[in-house]
Amino acid sequence: MGRWMPDAAGRLSRAALELYEERGFEDTTVAEIAERAGLTKRTFFRHFPDKREVLFPLSARIHQAIVDAIAAAPADLPPLAVVMEGYDAAVDMVNKGHAQARRRRAVIVANPELQERQLTKFAATSAVVAEALCERGVAPRTAFLTAAAGAAAWRAARECWVDGAESQDLHALLRECVADLKAEVAALPTP
Repeated sequence: MGRWMPDAAGRLSRAALELYEERGFEDTTVAEIAERAGLTKRTFFRHFPDKREVLFPLSARIHQAIVDAIAAAPADLPPLAVVMEGYDAAVDMVNKGHAQARRRRAVIVANPELQERQLTKFAATSAVVAEALCERGVAPRTAFLTAAAGAAAWRAARECWVDGAESQDLHALLRECVADLKAEVAALPTP
């Protein structure tokens, strides 16, 4: 594969995943990832700041899709419905990569450093959602709580999707998780 071929970031992500599966995260270097992708180390660093980040190539795009959908949501929607509009907009970015998502999760689960990076990514998404809600005029505390609830539903839906059959639809799983969350909140005794 020549250096001039398109999708350098995708090639680097696929090469990293293969190498992490073969050798482990700790025993794989950036130079080896770049070589496997048919690129240079310098090209790697144009796309990713480190070898952890290469497993999370969609993060920025997912954040942008969520923020854009939140901004475009109808003004009369309650905050949780707005957040779900945001996450629903991001579903199509991951809904078609089931096999790769399973492989990626296995690599992440095997390495505490990658687990930490993944948790950081989830926290960053929640923060972006809370900020987008505040920009819509939602009170900060409500924005924080709603963003955290939405992030929990998103994570639960993704875990069910990765664990389940490839034919499962992440949109449907996300709706089910939100329904579960609402049912639990409704079951709380009133103070």
